[in-house]
Amino acid sequence: VQGADTKELATLIDIRKCVACEECVDACQEVNASKFPEPEKPFPKMYPARVKVADWSEKRDVRDRLTPYTWVFIQSATVMVNGEEQELSFPRRCMHCQNPPCADLCPWGAARKLENGITRIHSDICLGGQKCKAVCPWKIPERQTGVGLYLDILPSLAGNGVMFKCDRCYNRIEKGELPACIEACPEDVQTIGPREEIIKQAHKIAKEIGGYIYGETENGGTNTIYVSPVPFETLNKAIEKGPGRPHFDGVEDAMAHADNLAKAMLIAPLAGVTAGVGRFYKAAKNISASSEKGE
Repeated sequence: VQGADTKELATLIDIRKCVACEECVDACQEVNASKFPEPEKPFPKMYPARVKVADWSEKRDVRDRLTPYTWVFIQSATVMVNGEEQELSFPRRCMHCQNPPCADLCPWGAARKLENGITRIHSDICLGGQKCKAVCPWKIPERQTGVGLYLDILPSLAGNGVMFKCDRCYNRIEKGELPACIEACPEDVQTIGPREEIIKQAHKIAKEIGGYIYGETENGGTNTIYVSPVPFETLNKAIEKGPGRPHFDGVEDAMAHADNLAKAMLIAPLAGVTAGVGRFYKAAKNISASSEKGE
């Protein structure tokens, strides 16, 4: 991937090209299978009882929404394009924000942003508390109960599993390879490169087709840029939204709010303190040493 070592990378998704073949979904699940959770059962009873079990291990074949086993899926919308009814399809996954609230506000430091623009969750130290999902404007991360560090600490009280989402194949990018979804796409729907170049390319396409851009400024800017022949407000009205199915709403910069900035400043030292506990400390230390490399 050009610029992977020195620049923040972004992906461009040209909605016109997607034919909903799901080759990207297949490739993602095949390449990332070793990262998927294998929960221990029966699950510990949780206290307080309001902490619900999230178990997708028997529903791994669900592909019409995001799950701990489906990190990218295809959304579709029937809309009017140039006066004609047309079905548009597009891959949905983590937006990889430039200033990700999931990373800034995770109390354990499990969610991190790498220098190359990837935001990933380190499963070794994630406790499944869902703070990342709560603060994500698109509610992307999904939890699987019965895996992770919480089982070794206080399985009835501390967290409830591990959060999962697209990590944009960070390990492949580190080796100079393309993310699996991009490499497998037969229609070249996605392009990856330095963000400034991707933005220029997105504007060029939008100008040529009289199109629209999503992701450039949403939540202060993301590293997943969509180009569409119709307004995203139109797409947003036509797609199915809800759990595991992100919207196309306009999104303000979550980390621009004073309360979130204050929380981030308080959380940073807390994450450092928790790193002093047994296995958590060892895992956090190893991750800190390798995170800048994207390992």
